[in-house]
Amino acid sequence: MKTGSIWKRVAAAGCAAVLCSCSPAPDGRTVETDGHATSDAVVETIRSRRSIRRYSSARVGRDTLQRILECGIWAPNGQGRESWQIRVADSPRLLAELDSLYGAASNRKEGTVATPRPAAYRAPVVLFVACDESYDLSQVDCGLWGGNVMLAAHSMGLGTCCLGGIARFLNSPDGAPFLRRLDLPATHRLLYAIALGYPAESPAPKGRDTSKIVFLE
Repeated sequence: MKTGSIWKRVAAAGCAAVLCSCSPAPDGRTVETDGHATSDAVVETIRSRRSIRRYSSARVGRDTLQRILECGIWAPNGQGRESWQIRVADSPRLLAELDSLYGAASNRKEGTVATPRPAAYRAPVVLFVACDESYDLSQVDCGLWGGNVMLAAHSMGLGTCCLGGIARFLNSPDGAPFLRRLDLPATHRLLYAIALGYPAESPAPKGRDTSKIVFLE
C-alpha cells in the first residue's frame, strides 16, 4: 500500500476520534469504544458550539492545529476536487500586521483616530479559506471544510468564529498588501476566514428558526 494512502487512513481515523469516541447503533443503543460510552456525541458537539469573540492569549500548538486542519480536508467535496486553498496565520507578528492594516483602514472609513480594532478578535490563529473561481461549486466545498474544522476545534476545547468581513477587507484595495502575503493561486479568491483559539467566554445559545425546514409531501 502506498505511504500516502496509509497516511490518509490514519488522518481519517484521527478525525473520527476527535468528533466522537463512539457511535450509536442502528437501533439507538449506545456503542462503547475504548471503555467510554455516549450517545449522540457528534450531535452534542454540533449543538454546543458557539461563535467565540474573546480568546485567551494561550498559543495553539502546531500538533493540535495540524490535527484540526486534517479534519477539514476530510470534508465532503465535489468530484473529489478538494478545491479549497487554506492559509494558516499563527505568527503574532503577522497577526499584528493584519490588525494594524485593518484598524487603520477602519479608522479612515469612519473618520476616527480610535485605537485600531482587531481584525479577528485577537485570536492567536486565523485560517484563510479561498475558493477556486474556475469551479462553480467551490464555495460549497469551502463551507464544508470550515464546518469540519470548527466542530473539530470545539471538540478539542478550542473556540472559533467564522469571519466574512475580513475577507471583504482583504479583497479590497486597502487589504491588498496583506492579501498578497497569502500567495493564493490566480484561480482562487479569498472567501472567508476563521478565528481560532482557546475561548475566554462562554456565550449563551441563540434560538434557531426551524420553520425554514419544510418537508415536501
